[in-house]
Amino acid sequence: MRKPALAIVCFCLFILLCAGCDSTGQGPPAAKNKSGIVILFIPKVTGNAFFEAANAGVQDYAKKHGLTVEYKGSPQADVANQRSIIEEAIARKVDALCISSLDATALDDSLRQARRAGIKVVTWDSDVSPDARSLMVSQGTPDQLGKMLVEMGAKSLASRGVNPSRDEVTYVWHYSQASVTDQNSWQAAGEKYVRSFYPKWKNLAPENYYSEQDPEKALRVGKQILAEHPGVHLIICNDSTSLPGQAEAARSLGLTAQDVTITGFASPDPMRGYCKEGIIERWGLWDCRVQGALGCYLAYYLAIGNNLSVGDRVDVPDIGTVEVMPNSVLDPKAAKTPKGGVILLPQRLEFTKANVDNYAF
Repeated sequence: MRKPALAIVCFCLFILLCAGCDSTGQGPPAAKNKSGIVILFIPKVTGNAFFEAANAGVQDYAKKHGLTVEYKGSPQADVANQRSIIEEAIARKVDALCISSLDATALDDSLRQARRAGIKVVTWDSDVSPDARSLMVSQGTPDQLGKMLVEMGAKSLASRGVNPSRDEVTYVWHYSQASVTDQNSWQAAGEKYVRSFYPKWKNLAPENYYSEQDPEKALRVGKQILAEHPGVHLIICNDSTSLPGQAEAARSLGLTAQDVTITGFASPDPMRGYCKEGIIERWGLWDCRVQGALGCYLAYYLAIGNNLSVGDRVDVPDIGTVEVMPNSVLDPKAAKTPKGGVILLPQRLEFTKANVDNYAF
């Protein structure tokens, strides 16, 4: 099903960007003009390399394609702060929100109120309840990302002479908090993957370690892990604050990738030095710049009067054609509603010393 995607009358360049038509040869019909549409782009926390890089990508995209996107967040990772931003957006009568939620359900009531006020709600990076938003732009399914985290650890263990399939491997998880949708789902899927493919591995702290996206706390928790579990083989940090904090903790103790394997998700820039110093061998992410831009474009697309249901496809300028998937691709328990759904990024990235300089964000 082809939905209107672009303001052809006002932005002829979009015709060229979206010339990939479907098998019928039908291109997207004209949509409303962009003028006057205001989108709030809301991170979990400002000052974090991941979210700042995402915003840089969003602002470049917005400037190129005539969108108005305001970056609105707080330097403290606090649900109350995000709730206040949503309330302010309702009072201002902005047109759309694109938000990475700090908690799986704590923002639901505020976002439902925003939707009742006519504001379109898209989530990116970390989700809320499906009925509190229209679309989620996800970096991948829990199974994809859980497996990726474990396998990056396994490859790095093998590089230092540990056989991940035959040896008993001790490991722990260090990330932001148990209530954050995305990271918690990756950890759960990663544990399931370990049980299936690496049954000799042993989780030394099944309750996990949390540092609440606070850089200073991430360093303290990182040191705590290394003190409480001397000789731990693997530390998985599925959070862009915990990973550099854990790497810095290892550096402060004179440990390298030959002593302890640290892996997880973070932008390449804050991890580049640790990689080149030999403290971390590999880690991963996705292009958060594209993810943020995609989320904001879809928020705009909904704000100009379009509707999207599962199975619909949208031609997004400079990004490509995306398809709305059912909410159940992220959570099998999610209601399979015909309206709204999930859009998955097509690619995830793995960084090593060999390729890290090819990326800058």
